[in-house]
Amino acid sequence: MQVQRELGRIISREIKDPRINPLTSVVDVVVTPDLKYCKAYISVLGDQKSVEDTLEGLNSAMGYIRRELAHSINLRNTPEITFIMDQSIEYGVTMSKKIDDAVKDIVSDETEDVSEED
Repeated sequence: MQVQRELGRIISREIKDPRINPLTSVVDVVVTPDLKYCKAYISVLGDQKSVEDTLEGLNSAMGYIRRELAHSINLRNTPEITFIMDQSIEYGVTMSKKIDDAVKDIVSDETEDVSEED
């Protein structure tokens, strides 16, 4: 949990790479028990190009991110980080919009049916 919080802070406040989307979140972090490897699940709110650019920017800043993580968290080993895109937030937003659209269609159909009966 502390690794996730620190990664989020480093990505949002420390890295100045313009490729990294400002709406980038660290959704989850899985660290191996020996603290050598870390999978960081990243969510980017934006189009596919923005997602690709953000991933490229994060990978190019890997050394800096690991160094900052080592300074902020006292770990035996600083894990090797693998960034994985997690689009669950974007998927949720998309599904919510589809549900809202479907509800609007149902309500407008019911309104038309009631006005035709009069």
